[in-house]
Amino acid sequence: MAILKFSASAIAAQITHARACKTFLPNWNGPVDRPALILIVGNGVHLRSNGIDGTTTRVVTTEQSDPAFAFAYGMNPFRDTDWMAQRRMAFRDLTGQFYTDILEDVEMLIDRGHGAIRLATDGHSIRVFVRRASDFLIGGTYDVPSGLGGTFRVILKDACDTVATVQNCGNCEDFDEMLPYRVPLDALMEVDERRAA
Repeated sequence: MAILKFSASAIAAQITHARACKTFLPNWNGPVDRPALILIVGNGVHLRSNGIDGTTTRVVTTEQSDPAFAFAYGMNPFRDTDWMAQRRMAFRDLTGQFYTDILEDVEMLIDRGHGAIRLATDGHSIRVFVRRASDFLIGGTYDVPSGLGGTFRVILKDACDTVATVQNCGNCEDFDEMLPYRVPLDALMEVDERRAA
């Protein structure tokens, strides 16, 4: 999982543009009839409006970008000398354009005063990433997905911006004896005390 960070004001400008347009770039399924944000992975990594306003006839490609687009921190070819290495770490060799459904969520965070917007991506899905490592309690109890449809109860040992180190606790003996392991930070779920025995 990669965490991409963007300037909220740069994204706000793209949202304003999208909302002012009446015609929109099509996606892989055909015509689009509403404003959206498109994530472009190519010549840098950036978010842009899907709106077509008559000021440009240029179709979005991975070869062209505009300094006015909302570039991910560290992946701006106009400013960052190592943007290609940063892009490769986040997306490997994957490039292209990805229609997102994050416009309303991002707009809500901007309205709440967030100065930066973070997105979590695994290369195929893109979602708004709201929580920070400091939002979690080291030593606190959380649930994490087991990978088999259930959850494990864990104690949080350490966390950075993208990954949490956890130790199983309160499951069965075999699982609780496992060594600490890492999970994506956004996989941590607050324990619902109503379910606790």
